[in-house]
Amino acid sequence: MTWTPADIPDQTGRAVLVTGATSGLGLAAATALARSGARVLLTARDPERGNAALERVQRSGDAELVELDLADLDSVRRAAADVRARTGDALGVLMNNAGVMATPPAVTVDGFELQIGTNHLGHAALTWLLMPALRAAGAARVVTLSSLAHHGPGLDLGDLHFAHRPYRPTRAYSQSKLANLLFTAELDRRLRATGDDVIAVAAHPGLTDTELLGNSLRRRGPEWLATAGRLVNRLITQPVERGVLPQLYAATAPQVRGGDYIGPGGPAETRGQPGPARRSRTAQDPELTRRLWVATAEATGVPPDPE
Repeated sequence: MTWTPADIPDQTGRAVLVTGATSGLGLAAATALARSGARVLLTARDPERGNAALERVQRSGDAELVELDLADLDSVRRAAADVRARTGDALGVLMNNAGVMATPPAVTVDGFELQIGTNHLGHAALTWLLMPALRAAGAARVVTLSSLAHHGPGLDLGDLHFAHRPYRPTRAYSQSKLANLLFTAELDRRLRATGDDVIAVAAHPGLTDTELLGNSLRRRGPEWLATAGRLVNRLITQPVERGVLPQLYAATAPQVRGGDYIGPGGPAETRGQPGPARRSRTAQDPELTRRLWVATAEATGVPPDPE
């Protein structure tokens, strides 16, 4: 199968929210969706970077900026209310794209470990808060980005925030990406049980040349280390224009079904055309998905939807 952004069906009249759209995969996804006719709402923590990205996306179509910091649940609530008001409670696609990777020890505004707080808890809360707008849009999709890194040591629900075990940046990232997959599976299961026509889908970009590695190294060491990391990254990864294909496919392709997991179809899912991706055994654990759902609601204080 050869699939490109030119194969995206006409998105005219459809509102799309892309988190983390100031660079990398988010910016590429927002641009492609705007070019396909969608009204794209892109989120940013930093207004300056957000406006720069907005100008770029507006060259391709209709776009506007939403302020959002996923590491602050009050910001998540404000952004969800803003999006619902702007779209008239009709959101066709929520693309949970934003993320941080392998950061030094840090906590969110609400006291969560930064990676699980940003990558999973913030997105889960946003998804639940936007569910009325997704439900009203008709045949809406929630697309959440996971990673090859979810194939890791697992998820410790008793110590999500590394209060009782040594903090390891890569382990924290791995568990946050596993949580993204588990949340998607449980969300879609509950949507099917309630008869909603919203579907939840996961995607991953394989090995893609984004700013995640550079940002991670910049947080942990001198600038030369980040520069070297970016150079190495470019040698072993595919360009963003290819890495973004799985999430665009998940958001728009007619053949996608609820619960699907889309990734590159090439060697070891590191690159290539969109296709079915492999979940780890832990990511297929139905009891763990249910327990994470409950733990997420308790942590965020946001009522889960669907119940």
